[in-house]
This record gives sequence, C-alpha cells and structure tokens, in this order.
Amino acid sequence: MRLSTLDWSIVVATFAVTLGIGLYSARRAGSGADEFFLSGRNMPWWLLGVSMVATTFSADTPNLVTDIVRKNGVSGNWVWWAFLLTGMLTVFVYARLWRRSGVTTDIEFYELRYSGKSAAFLRGFRALYLGFLFNVTIMATVSLAAIKIGGILLGLSPLDSLIWASIVTVAIATLGGLRAVLLSDFFLFGLSMAGAVAAAVFALGAPEIGNMDALRDAPQVADKLSFVPQLVRDASGNFTTESINVFVAVMLIPLAVQWWSVWYPSAEPGGGGYVAQRMLAAKDEKNARAAVLLFTALYYGIRPWPWIVVALCSLVVFPDLASIAAAFPDADASIVNDDLAYPAMLQKVLPHGWLGLVVASLLAAYVSTISTHLNWGSSYVVHDFYRRFVRPEASGREQVFVGRVSTVLMMVIAGLLALQLSNALQGFEIMLQIGAGTGLLFILRWFWWRINAVSEIVAMIVSFVVAITLKLGTFGLASWQQLLLGVGITTACWVTAALLTPPADAATLRSFCERINPGGPGWRRIYRQLEDAGIRPAESPVNIPRGILCMVLGCSAVYAVLFGTGFWLYGQGPNALALFALAALSALGIIALRFND
Repeated sequence: MRLSTLDWSIVVATFAVTLGIGLYSARRAGSGADEFFLSGRNMPWWLLGVSMVATTFSADTPNLVTDIVRKNGVSGNWVWWAFLLTGMLTVFVYARLWRRSGVTTDIEFYELRYSGKSAAFLRGFRALYLGFLFNVTIMATVSLAAIKIGGILLGLSPLDSLIWASIVTVAIATLGGLRAVLLSDFFLFGLSMAGAVAAAVFALGAPEIGNMDALRDAPQVADKLSFVPQLVRDASGNFTTESINVFVAVMLIPLAVQWWSVWYPSAEPGGGGYVAQRMLAAKDEKNARAAVLLFTALYYGIRPWPWIVVALCSLVVFPDLASIAAAFPDADASIVNDDLAYPAMLQKVLPHGWLGLVVASLLAAYVSTISTHLNWGSSYVVHDFYRRFVRPEASGREQVFVGRVSTVLMMVIAGLLALQLSNALQGFEIMLQIGAGTGLLFILRWFWWRINAVSEIVAMIVSFVVAITLKLGTFGLASWQQLLLGVGITTACWVTAALLTPPADAATLRSFCERINPGGPGWRRIYRQLEDAGIRPAESPVNIPRGILCMVLGCSAVYAVLFGTGFWLYGQGPNALALFALAALSALGIIALRFND
C-alpha cells in the first residue's frame, strides 16, 4: 500500500505546522545565544517535560522496542526500563543541583567543578566528543529508522529518505532554536501518541489476530508475554544455559549494574545532555524537578505499551525475517531485520487516512528527536568550544550563526553514518558500550571532592578504547559480558586516577560548595574550610537520604503503572487494580515527604 492523496495531505500539513513554528520563533532565537540555546531560562515545567518525552519518542524507538520484543519478549525491555532508576535519581537529587549551577550547558560544569588546564581541556574536548561524535552516532541510529520507514511505507531509497526527513528538521533547529524545538515538541508529541495508539488498535484488528484475547492465545507470542525473563528447565530439571543468559542479559545486569554505570542519552546518571539543557532552561528549581518527573513518568509508565502491542502482533503476522522479506521484495536486503517489523505492520494493517496520520506521527517523532539533538549538540560546539577557545569575544549573533552552521554539518555526517548501520538494537548496544563505566563518576562528582578532571578524561578515553576493542575484536563475549567488562575496567581506571592525581584547587572546591551546596559526607573537608572562613552557602543542602527514598517511591509508582497497564491488557483486572493502588500510595508518599520542601 502506498500513501494516497489524503495520506500525503496529512503528512504535508504536519510538516507545514512544524515549519511554521520554526519560522515563528526565528527572530527571537536569533537575538542571542542564551535565547537560541535556553529560551531565556523561563520555560514552564509542563512544556519542558513534554518536550523531553517527545525527544525520546523518536522514530527509531518503536523499531527498537519491536526488535527487543521479537528477540527476547516483553521482558527484554528491561534493558531500558532499568534506566527509570537513573531518571528518578535525577528528579529527586540532581535536578536542583543543575538548576543552581546556572551554567548554559552541562559541559560548562567542568570549569565550575574542576580547575586548571585539565578542566579547560576536558570542557573543549567533551564539547566536540559529545556534541559532535557521540551526538552524531545517536542521530545516525534515529536516521536509520527514517530510512526503514521511508523504504517500506514510501518506497524511497535510503538516501532519498534521509534527504526528505532532514529538510524540515534542520530548518526548525537552525531557525528557531530551543524555543521552536519546545513548541514543536508539544504539538508533535500529541500527534505521535495518537499515531502509536492507532497503530496498536489496527494491528489488533488484523485478520490474522482479531482482538487482544486472540493475541494472548496465539502460540507465536506464548513465550513472549512475561514481564520477567523466564528461567526454563531442561529434561534433567536444571535451568538451561540459554534462559540463564537471557535473564542475566536483559534484567539482572541492567538493574544491578547498567543503570548507574552507563552514560546513555536521556538517562545520564546524575543528569546531563539535553535533560540538563531542559532543567537549565526552567524558571526555577521546582520547575526543573517537575519537568524531569513528568518526563520520567510518561516515558516509562505511559508510552511503551502501544509499541509492545504492535511488536507482539508482528510475531503473528510476520513470524520470521523471511516472511518480512517476502512481503516486501523491493526492500533493500541490508535493512531486513526484526526492527523492520514495525513499519511492515503499519504498511499492512493501516487504512488510508490513518496511514497518513501514523506516517506523519513517525516523521514527527523523527523531527522532534533530531531537532533536539541538533540544538543540544550545537550548544556544545558554540558555547563550550567556539566561544571558550576560538573567539571569546564573539557576539550573540555570531554564536547563533556558528550554531546554525554546525547544525547542518552534524545532520550531514549523521546521515552518512546511518547508511552504514543495519538495525536499531545494534546502534543501542554500541552506545551503551561506549558509555560503560562512566556513570558512577557522573553520580559521585557532585558529592566527592576527590574526583577531578583527570579522572573524567581517563574514564572517557578508557571507555571508548574498551568499547572499540570489544566490538572489533573476536573475543566471543555476549553484549552483557562486554558491558560488564567495560564497566569494571573503566571504573577501576578512573578511581585510580582520582586517587593518584591532585584534586581541583581549594578555591574552586570552596566556590562550588558555596554556590551549589550539595551536602553529604564527601564534602566535609571543604565545608570545614568554609566554616573556618565564616562563609555560609546561600542554598540549603540536598537531603540525600530523603531524595533516595523519594527515588524508590517514584520507581515504585511508575513501574506499578507500567505493569498495571500490562496486566489490564492481558485481561488480569485484579492484578492491574492492585498495582494501580500501589502507584497511588507511592505517589502520596512522595507528596508527604516533599510537602515542605
């Protein structure tokens, strides 16, 4: 099925509205770097929270979830569900710290927390490493989804798909800055959710399925429905090696190690990236916290199930890769993988009109994600490299111009890299491995005076070298084993570097505590120095135990909503009601703990 005139009209209208938002914001965004990258620091929590959800509602995410479900079942999603712990820790501990810092980008933090040439080098290098290299990798995985959607639903070649998907995205990011990104995200999120729900409804109505009851009874999905990886026994009563490996890979390692040890976009331990950018753009601390809380709740608790339903339906309609390839003989053989089942389902089950809406929603998700990454990445290039090291005297308009140029370059390079990838899970695993071992450092640097710029440099270099070595070598290790090895080696190296090299100078550490006042035993030495000098921080310290308790309650609430929704879809009403009650009690606990905060 190809798009009809009605379908194309919906797609074109979506792009027109989105482009109009960019044009509307262009003049104000061009007035200076602070407006272009932070929207004047006066954004409300609800707009920032929805924007973060829209950003993570990328065109590749349905493909990734489908890839995971088809390979490892619903429980396979623990590889990213585990990051809820990171998100809640950011909500109740780190959001206020970032807002107090007053920096323009999270990279600027380095010269607030560390000192000397090593801090300056770290800031400049990370600006290019994250803003360009890592950010381009992320955009390439998202662009891979655009290639597959364009190939299956629109009959476009990979290059044509990239060109058309990029035009509006680059226009929004270069013209309107962060304000245009936020406003367009709000519009596009509603469209994306409507498209995801519509896709799930029509997938259930496919002739091969019929309804949710029939899907649950289908033999193709019988072993895919569990929320927890199942340990299977062999004929002699022992757990099979394969089931043990799956349990360890998709649940044990993510919950025990991955969430605190791995740097991953939107789930950075201690906050960071475009999440930090949104917190820095908030009106105040309360708006920053509320924005991340809304984002985390929607991201993990509300959004996943429409995609999971479509993924389960695809196992009935397209039980293997051969059936996908047979259904779409004109598709490029290099893109036929499990993640292709999502756009394949859309092409098969959606009628005209709805097909246009869902295609528009997927393109909207692409635009939302890429526009954020372009603005975020260019903020690093401009503020933390160009302005800091190349032209400190650059005017606001000059900085905006450099930001727009770097935006275009990043999009071009990301498109070229996307042509080299084959499936969504591949890109996800590559990014996890590159960030392995750095997460604990990002958590502790706010609360332990001994961490310095050298330890961050060591962590960054070692994690990258280990990732490349493990991916290119022939070691015969599973992805979770590579991750565990990367975490161990990287953590050992940066902790050793922190203990063997001098910390930041005393004046910088005292200034950091006076400005941020993080609290905790890791700063006792510095607080004694402030007390001896008669200096009292203006802000109250963070109550870490209460923050961690709120984090636990927040995770309880969101997981309860997530699995309660699942039980409801599975027809298990009592279990669903029990979990929804748990979610309500957890939410009341959070309100009680933070009532006077």
